[in-house]
Amino acid sequence: MPTFQELVAAARERIREVSPEEAEAALDRAVFIDVRESDEYELGAIGNAANIPRGVLESTIPGRVPDPGTEIILYCAVGERSALAAESLEGLGYTNVSSMAGGVERWKREGRRWDTPLTLRSDQRSRYSRHLLLPEVGEAGQSRLLDSRVLLVGAGGLGSPAALYLAAAGVGTLGIIDHDVVDVSNLQRQVLHGVDRIGSPKVESARQTIANINPDVQVVAYKERLTVDNVVDLVTDHDVIVDGADNFPTRYLLNDASLHARRPVVHGSVFRFEGQATVFKPYEGPCYRCLAAVPPPAELAPSCAEAGVLGVVPGIIGSIQALETTKLLLGIGEPLVGTLLAFDALDGEFQRLTFRRNPACPACADESSPPRLVEYDEFCLPAGSVERD
Repeated sequence: MPTFQELVAAARERIREVSPEEAEAALDRAVFIDVRESDEYELGAIGNAANIPRGVLESTIPGRVPDPGTEIILYCAVGERSALAAESLEGLGYTNVSSMAGGVERWKREGRRWDTPLTLRSDQRSRYSRHLLLPEVGEAGQSRLLDSRVLLVGAGGLGSPAALYLAAAGVGTLGIIDHDVVDVSNLQRQVLHGVDRIGSPKVESARQTIANINPDVQVVAYKERLTVDNVVDLVTDHDVIVDGADNFPTRYLLNDASLHARRPVVHGSVFRFEGQATVFKPYEGPCYRCLAAVPPPAELAPSCAEAGVLGVVPGIIGSIQALETTKLLLGIGEPLVGTLLAFDALDGEFQRLTFRRNPACPACADESSPPRLVEYDEFCLPAGSVERD
């Protein structure tokens, strides 16, 4: 019966081995898989390598790397387990597999970059287990979510479902700005709140609900209006902005500030039985003012308080906003940049409408000169009116 060392030597004759130098040159193109045990991986790893211990590699790899032609570089401590793993993957039909000679011990001796991975606690692995099964997310993606910061503008009809799903997904920090208090008329659609919170600040009500959903999430509450004085700092301090506002002054101000801070805005809006969502990614796609250069007058833009809204519609659009935000944070899929997703609840139909950057846009036409920030209330709110949520 051959010894372990003989099995490794035989495998090395049949597989392709690469040096640490060659592996390092492939960091941007190849999928790196660390076949060591989880406790070894937690002490340090190479770049964004996925940890799939040798004992579960064959059963796990089809879900993590479905394309058998993908370039895969396997490594372990000294290159023995990875050599056997490479031979096994070739037996499964993977055609572009190699093992890194000398493993991480040689990699470190040669002074190459060595990172301590953001690893999940055991309770987090249980909580996010369905995410970890997705190759597009995995432990690295979940760690990225936990390290992310999202600003929700409004804790109302759109902000409620967005906040719930982003919190459940494990977005580490949720900033929520809303100056209003919970009213009984909100409860038909604003599912962050309940009858026991009537009269309470919406941001504090949101904090309580989210704490009960996921203690991993830190809620930073801003009980104030979004203004020229605070908007740039708030937007800059977050990775993605969720626009759950229900008034044009806030939307236009938020759009202009996002161009200053170069932060994507996930937009949503609802009216009666209709809703729409899109993603405004500064200078990569159109902005809000590419669609409507200037705010409309108040008489042409009634709020939900004036025109009504079917309660479930903001739930649908807000959930889409949470989805688009998650895609942006993880860098997966095709976000709705330059695409307006319109929903008609009565017909049960979605339409995708494509639109492009306006070369004459007053906000984003000149990347070197972001628009001057102004309060838009005077342009689209009648005298004496207030924002409604």
